[in-house]
Amino acid sequence: MQVLKFGGTSVGSAKAISQVCDILASYKRKGVLAVVASAMSGTTDKLIRCGQIAAEGNEHYRDILRDIEQLHLDTVRQLFPITAQSSLLSQVKKQLNQLEALCDGIFQVGEMSNRCRDKVMSYGELLSSWMLAEKLRLNGQNAAWKDSRDLILTDNQFGSALVNFEATDHNITGFFHQQQAEIVVLPGFIASNADRDTTTLGRGGSDYTAAIIAAATDASVLEIWTDVSGMMTADPRIVPQAIAIPRISYEEAMELSHFGAKVIYPPTIQPVMNRRIPILIKNTFDPEASGTLIQDNGEKPYPVTGISGIRGIALLTLEGSGMVGIPGFSRRLFDALLQEKVNVILITQSSSEHSITVGINESDMLKAKAAVDSEFSQEIYDKRIEPLTVEKDLCIVAVVGDNMKNHHGMSGRLFGALGRNAINVRAIAQGSTEKNISAVIGKNDLRKALNVIHEVFFESDTRQLNIFVAGTGNVGGKLLEQLQQQEAYLRSELGLQVRIIALANSRKMHFSESGIPLAGWKDALEQGEAMDLAAFAARIPQMNLRNSVFVDNTASDAVAALYPNFLQHGISVVTCNKIACSSEYAAYKKLKDLARKYNASFLFETNVGAGLPVINTLNDLVRSGDKVQTIEAVLSGSLNFVFNNFVNGSSFRQVVKAAQDEGYTEPDPRIDLSGKDVMRKILILARESGAVLEMDDIENHSFLPDACLNAPDVPAFFEQLDVCAAHFGQLLKNAADKGERLKFVARYHMGKASVGLQSVGPQHPFYQLEGKDNIVLFTTHRYAAQPLIVKGAGAGADVTASGIFADIIRTVR
Repeated sequence: MQVLKFGGTSVGSAKAISQVCDILASYKRKGVLAVVASAMSGTTDKLIRCGQIAAEGNEHYRDILRDIEQLHLDTVRQLFPITAQSSLLSQVKKQLNQLEALCDGIFQVGEMSNRCRDKVMSYGELLSSWMLAEKLRLNGQNAAWKDSRDLILTDNQFGSALVNFEATDHNITGFFHQQQAEIVVLPGFIASNADRDTTTLGRGGSDYTAAIIAAATDASVLEIWTDVSGMMTADPRIVPQAIAIPRISYEEAMELSHFGAKVIYPPTIQPVMNRRIPILIKNTFDPEASGTLIQDNGEKPYPVTGISGIRGIALLTLEGSGMVGIPGFSRRLFDALLQEKVNVILITQSSSEHSITVGINESDMLKAKAAVDSEFSQEIYDKRIEPLTVEKDLCIVAVVGDNMKNHHGMSGRLFGALGRNAINVRAIAQGSTEKNISAVIGKNDLRKALNVIHEVFFESDTRQLNIFVAGTGNVGGKLLEQLQQQEAYLRSELGLQVRIIALANSRKMHFSESGIPLAGWKDALEQGEAMDLAAFAARIPQMNLRNSVFVDNTASDAVAALYPNFLQHGISVVTCNKIACSSEYAAYKKLKDLARKYNASFLFETNVGAGLPVINTLNDLVRSGDKVQTIEAVLSGSLNFVFNNFVNGSSFRQVVKAAQDEGYTEPDPRIDLSGKDVMRKILILARESGAVLEMDDIENHSFLPDACLNAPDVPAFFEQLDVCAAHFGQLLKNAADKGERLKFVARYHMGKASVGLQSVGPQHPFYQLEGKDNIVLFTTHRYAAQPLIVKGAGAGADVTASGIFADIIRTVR
């Protein structure tokens, strides 16, 4: 014998019911088929709501009744030919009239008991199973309908009745032993007590009905037909990358279903597990899919079989020094919860016995607190223990797998992944069998946590990076171009899926949780909404995506001010904007501390040398214990370009204008020529080497006359360059007379820093520095005789973008 159960979506419409009939018609039978049907999808919720508002004295219940009636009458009209409809419609109408009379009675008395509620809920399964049986008969199948209430007997615990298995097994085996029909259709979910009152087996109880019948008849298989192709590694509505689990053990399936996996109702597994009857989960709408087979354990490719989560959790914590070494506290706690019928989902206790924490459904927390505080009122009064503390707005994530006990570091991988994404763990529980690791987290982190955990255990070859980009000008545009160019390489060689989730410039911003196609980012941004920096910054943490990185390609104070908020949410920051790291030392240190505290990256390599590995080289020296003595550097590509091209016979004004036209300087060249930009860079290097310096501590030996610096605008500045041409010519002549060249040099030595124009001779490493190149000399304890040199292009959108690109990759490596 075989038992098949079809869920609410499988019988949710005339088309779906016809699909079920086709499946049964093509089925290779091994004896009688017992077919258990749920109510049409959404019907049970409507029935409950109907009874509730009738009990409240609200006549709107009649509108809900009409909706239920219309659904079932329309289904009959679509399923059956007109010639067969009359008697069938009459039968449906008869059942619905009984339901209406029941709801009218509830309305009159203004109350709905649990017994009455079970009766109201039963009509969904009664109607859907009866329609399915009639359709099978119309199609020529030897089918019969049987009321499950005649077979399954329970106690009087209405809403979630306990089955009398001895009497139930006797009834089921007796009925099927005498059965002549090839297919028997039964309503799921419902049963009856000794007085023949209707009872129910709990929401999802249709699975349980099928399991009870399968166990009683020692069926060869129990098939659960639903709208997904088996159990998944995670809920695909939350984790799009979830994959079907081909095979899973009974114990793993029980753990996953207990912790929120909705494919199968938790009590379903126990009856068939006792008889070692396999459970096959199939997709009604894709019957060719292999589905998931639940039976005794077998070899699996992953140590973790699946992950799931439960929302609506509250934590109760009983603590106090008076608990230490005193037996009986745990028993009294659980007895108090038992008296209020509060189900405990998770338990964890400190080894010092100073506290014990349990997880319960949030809906039970008020009565649980009242019961526990009452039980321990004397100890609370004596201040031996604290009043019960309650935390709400939580959820549980559970990682399940029989093979976890054979693999080292499973807990470390789990909690490391959560920590890297700033997901705070409130409580932890792990069974002694090591089949389940559960963690309690904030409810707003559930989606991110499930995706993070799934990535760690099931997507080891690919890691997703979610990028938020501010600034799409020269540097930002080049960065997006490079990301598009390297998209396939990143996926195939580094296992990285880089998604641009948001773009913003001074005019527009655009978000797409599924990712903005890099080929069309300009059009997407142009069609976005008006830029609102506060709204842009607020939305990024609200999206709460894993492996998030904020990229700042601007030179904006306002954007730099957003970094602390991002880091506090575990969002990494990559920036070429020098403002944050060259502001007050306290602000710089706060950003570094936040990055460490919240396990986020704060990377700013391009602050100093564009794409050159200047900061990373310095960091490596410091981390390895080397001591920096002196840093000498040409740190401005624009200034190096200017002085390399300022030769005898040339005009300083023309050279500066050429640098501006090439994009090597800021729109206002005074930002570069004043030395302020270089001051910021040497300040950042000094701080990264361990110095506590402020911008005011740096000496600036400016070569620009005050008339140039104080010009009212850029055109006036260029005019002053002509006025001061003799000054610049003399600087050049003085250097040439000594056989030297002009370089704008930054220097840090023993806690002091300075910048200024110098002339260097042919023996100096700076002498041959050409074009817009930068150079940095690190003299350290280890590199004392000969400095460590980093040299290369130090300006330009391409190299700066490549440096930002490299920092983005570093956030996940």
